[in-house]
Amino acid sequence: METEEIWTEKYRPRKLSEMVGQEEIVKRLQSFVDKKALPHLLFAGPAGTGKTTAALCIARELFGENWRQNMLELNASDARGIDVIRSSRDRDSSKSALPSVKDYARVRPIGDVPYKIILLDEADAMTPDAQHALRRTMEMYSHTTRFILDCNFSSKIIEPIQSRCAVFRFRRLTDEDIEKMLRRIEKAEKLALTPEAIKAIIYVSGGDMRKAINVLQAAAALGRRVTDKAVYEVSAAVRPEEVREMLDLALAGKFEESREKLHVLLIDKGLAGEDILEQVHREIFNLKVPDRTKVELVDKVGEFSFRITQGANERLQLEAMLAHFALLGRPS
Repeated sequence: METEEIWTEKYRPRKLSEMVGQEEIVKRLQSFVDKKALPHLLFAGPAGTGKTTAALCIARELFGENWRQNMLELNASDARGIDVIRSSRDRDSSKSALPSVKDYARVRPIGDVPYKIILLDEADAMTPDAQHALRRTMEMYSHTTRFILDCNFSSKIIEPIQSRCAVFRFRRLTDEDIEKMLRRIEKAEKLALTPEAIKAIIYVSGGDMRKAINVLQAAAALGRRVTDKAVYEVSAAVRPEEVREMLDLALAGKFEESREKLHVLLIDKGLAGEDILEQVHREIFNLKVPDRTKVELVDKVGEFSFRITQGANERLQLEAMLAHFALLGRPS
């Protein structure tokens, strides 16, 4: 078992046909590749759903062995200003060692494909000025370059860029998609995953394939047989039943017992306040309480999450949240 190699890269699909999930998107992208008629593309969706992988697969299938020479990959959240778009003649080159998008776009590709690809990862982090400069660059060099922008929120991409791209919206991967990939890795790495471990990884990942694979690799470092106990030990999460029990106790008016459960999560298991709140939010919808109560509980979770992000004490805020839950569950 090659534990030194990162599995998210080791098992990243090399062809569109190897991708798990996003079947309709893959089908349309494969059509573009087969015809070598690629428009500018905008991939939008949550993290770990295959946006960057799809872009890399397109490059590999179009350019073959020369794909790295014909593709520039930039993380727009690292280079988010206008300087990374402008020509090196128009900017202070001492401020950045990154290649200029404009300089790269104007050079013809190597091979028989009539264009190169520029992949801008996390494009929604680019400043408005950089996006307007990019819009003009996309127009001027469409004969030599195709742009692939991937982002979490398409609403943060200016409308002139969106209108120049074919937009693909990636959804969170289903439980079946995650399990299919986990089984593929289990077979390749000669692991033994228990059914409970599969469920635990699916729960912890929340539809994020990258997170699922990282959790599996971390859990597999403890032994070839991967159990749900190992999964929860290596991830910032606890069993959903433990969170649900804490909430049930609070809603039943047993505040002291609920508070003790909270302290186990915070101190004994070392969870951060935000991680606990995220799991509380997920478990609220599994509680056997009226919808009206669920609405009030979610409203309170949002309020206490905001307080913690503003720097309030985690333990005090989470205890105050449980106190509110106890009051909400009290018979009127």
